[in-house]
Order: sequence, then structure tokens, then C-alpha cells
Amino acid sequence: MDRFETVLAHVLHWEGGFSDHPADPGGATNYGITHGVLAQWRGQPVSREDVRALTLAEAGAIYRARYWDACRCSDLPPGVDLMVFDAAVNHGPRQAALFLQRALGAADDGVIGPRTLAAAARQDAGQTVCEIAARRMVFYARLNTFPSFGLGWARRLMSVLAQAAGGGA
Repeated sequence: MDRFETVLAHVLHWEGGFSDHPADPGGATNYGITHGVLAQWRGQPVSREDVRALTLAEAGAIYRARYWDACRCSDLPPGVDLMVFDAAVNHGPRQAALFLQRALGAADDGVIGPRTLAAAARQDAGQTVCEIAARRMVFYARLNTFPSFGLGWARRLMSVLAQAAGGGA
């Protein structure tokens, strides 16, 4: 069963609507989709207003292709799929893969392939989720934007952890 819609709903709760915070290096963002990601997705330059007009359906298509599918979340255990997807959205797919691989003690090449999936299937999902969460918190704390966004990131991470540790979304 594909859990994408359920997991996406949890992530969208935290991503919210349109924003253009001056301290956010992503610039104009809507549903968590940055100006740069939208331009790449469409294959052409986009304006701030294009970002504002982004539909939820297009945002969902971007999330499925660029984050969920890129991290093979459908092949991960329940709970781990949510934690990895949320990490991909917040940190990028390569960094999400590295969090997962390091949490599993697997070779960390930043690509979720058969060996990483096999390791994820063998490991206790709750333990994997907690280890990824700890690594994400350390990562956040090292960012120069932590003073502006750190409390919000921590709240988001704790919410994802609470859902994912139980295998849910």
C-alpha cells in the first residue's frame, strides 16, 4: 500500500502556505516548494507570483517525484518512510539518504538502493526513526539559520518523531 498521501498530509501541516521570510535562503516558498525547486520542476524561470499561485496538486506531484520516489520511501518500513520523506523535504534527498544510511550503519553514499533497503528492513523501525531524528537535530543546530528557525524545526521534528516512532503518519 502506498502511504504517500497520508505522509504528505503530515509534512504539509508543517510546510504551510506561501512565505517569503527574509532570513530563509530558499526565498519565496509555497507548500514548502521553493522558488528554485519550482523553476527546476517547470524547466523555466518562475516569478514570486508563480510560487504564490502554486497549486496543492502540483506541489504534491513535485513532492512525490523529487522527494518520495527519489528516496524510495514506498520501499521503507512504516514510520521510517515518514522520517526519511520529511528529512528529504527539509534537507534534500541526498542528505535524507545519508541520515538513513548512517542511522543503519550502512555504506553512506547518499543513494537509497537495495543494500540500504535491506538494512532498513532488518533494523527495528522505531530505533531507526529515533536515530535519524537525533542526527537531524544535530544537523539543524549547526546551521547558521538556527537562531531564526530552530525552535520551529525542533517542533516539526518532534511531531514527525512522535508519528513515525509508532509507525504512523
